[in-house]
Amino acid sequence: MRRYGSVIRLRPEHRDTYLQLHAAVWPAVERTLHEANIRNYTIFLHGDLLFGYYEYVGGDHDADQARIAADPQTREWWKLTDPCQESLAEPGTGHWWAPMREVWHLTEEPA
Repeated sequence: MRRYGSVIRLRPEHRDTYLQLHAAVWPAVERTLHEANIRNYTIFLHGDLLFGYYEYVGGDHDADQARIAADPQTREWWKLTDPCQESLAEPGTGHWWAPMREVWHLTEEPA
């Protein structure tokens, strides 16, 4: 299992739309994520920043990401959510959400 974190800016004028959409994520979108070996996907909000976290349990992250991107329902979902967001990713990287580097993780109780 590998953990992934990413960040993106939420456009203030689309805040309510984005939150309403995520109050009822389409089951087909959730199913596609699950079939692509994504687990424990969580999006946190702080001010105008969205922080995404998920655990990947598959063997080919790039292929599973391509599978998600090719899914028609997910593409329709992104047509609704993308305008709500402003990418913070480095131009030319191909990322929409900016990847975050993990700097610490508590794995078990301290000694």
